[in-house]
This record gives sequence, C-alpha cells and structure tokens, in this order.
Amino acid sequence: MRSISPRRVLSREQQTEVTRILVKAGQMLAQFGAESRLIEQTTTRLGLALGLESVEMAISSSAIVLTSLYQGHCVTTTRRVREHGINMQVVCEVQRLCIMAEKHLIGAREVRQRLDAIKPFHYHPWLVVPMVGLSCGAFSLLFGGDWPIFLVTFVASAVAMRVRQLMVRHHHSPLINFALTGFIATLLASSATFFGWGEQPYLAMAASVLLLVPGFPLINAVSDMVKGYFNMGLARWGTATLLTISAAIGIILAMSIAEVWGGKVWWRLI
Repeated sequence: MRSISPRRVLSREQQTEVTRILVKAGQMLAQFGAESRLIEQTTTRLGLALGLESVEMAISSSAIVLTSLYQGHCVTTTRRVREHGINMQVVCEVQRLCIMAEKHLIGAREVRQRLDAIKPFHYHPWLVVPMVGLSCGAFSLLFGGDWPIFLVTFVASAVAMRVRQLMVRHHHSPLINFALTGFIATLLASSATFFGWGEQPYLAMAASVLLLVPGFPLINAVSDMVKGYFNMGLARWGTATLLTISAAIGIILAMSIAEVWGGKVWWRLI
C-alpha cells in the first residue's frame, strides 16, 4: 500500500475518528454495489487525504476490516456489510467526497456530515414498472415477435416487476423474490401460447423474465476475480448463481402448471 507524508498532525482521537469515517465510506460502497478494487482505492485515497500515513483493509462479502496507521499507532475497526441493492448514486457521492477531500475543500468533520447525509436515490416505483415492461417488450420485438407478443410481454413483465417491488418492501428473501417473480411473469406470458396470440407466442415467455437477469452482480464477480479479489468474486458469483437458479425454478413451475413448454424458443435464443 502506498504511503505519503501526513499533511496535518492527528491526535489519537482524531485518528480514531478518521478511521470510523473510512470504514463507513467503505461500508457504503460495499453495500450499494461497488467493486472491491474501487472500495479499496477510494477508502485509501480518502484516508491519505485526511492525514493518515497508510490504510489497510480486508473486504469480504459480509464485513469490512480496516486498519489505519499514523506515526506508529494502529487503529483497527470492522463493520458488517448488509446488502442494500445496486445504487450507483451512493457510490458516486462517496467518490465525490473523496475527490473534495483530496483537493482540501472539506475536512474530516465535513466528510462525516456529508456521509451521514447521503440518502439512496430511488426512482418512483410506478415509473420503474412501465419502463421495465417496455424494455422486456422491446426485447420480444428484437427476438422476432410481433405487437401482440409485445403487449403480452409488457403486461407480464410489468406485473412481475410490481410483485418484485412489493416483496423487496416487505424484506422477503431475494431467492424467494426471484422464484415468485419468475413464476408470475412466465404464468402470465404463457397466456399468449394458451390463447394463440401472435405468430410466435413462446417469445413472450422468454422475454418477460429478462428483468431477473443478475447482470450487475455477475459483472462485479468477474471484475473482482480478474483483479485479484477471489473471495469477493466467488461470493458474488455464488449469489448471482443462486438467484438464477431460483428464477429458473419459478419459471419451470409456471410452465408445469400452465402445461406450456417453450423449449424450442429457448434453444433458439441460446
């Protein structure tokens, strides 16, 4: 870990306070979807900007352990990491604070106050629902579907997204959430096949569940493993795999109940 000469004299209490600021920043980055390299780099840069000599940290899927070093004194603390979903607005705000501290625009007290003031930005649920429906419907058109298939896909994916939002609000397990969302989306989309809507009704079943693809966790998992954070990468890969399996269970269960199987279209898409 690189080190620089401290720009200011820190007391033991000030070093402890800076350490708490750093671990909170790292915790927020980890909880809202930042990759491990970004967490470590941002936290280290912030610590050096606030006067520390060096910062060492260990990142796992459930906790962050951070040690600050200043004039031979070490302060170590740890924080539990709880998943709060992907939110790049929080990640960008923490990075902005790091840049401001490096430019000496704010000090430790201001950094702490601004960290406490960061609130995750969320789009209104009733804006997300139609947008997800439109995106999945657009995929059905790209797959070769017609407008009846687009409409079925739009309704199925929009309803499934609303169910997913309600389950998140009530803090249900993500695995149950994905399974139930996949079940509802597939069951509604199978109506196109049951009633014979459109030229290729099976496409609605394939496109309506695309909202469940865990793309961001998979990208972060590969990025972490490529950059040497194998434990985090494997943990994220395992989480994404379990979510995918849960969605597949819901999809297969819906197909069994509706007695509609879309094997041909799945093989075609693959």
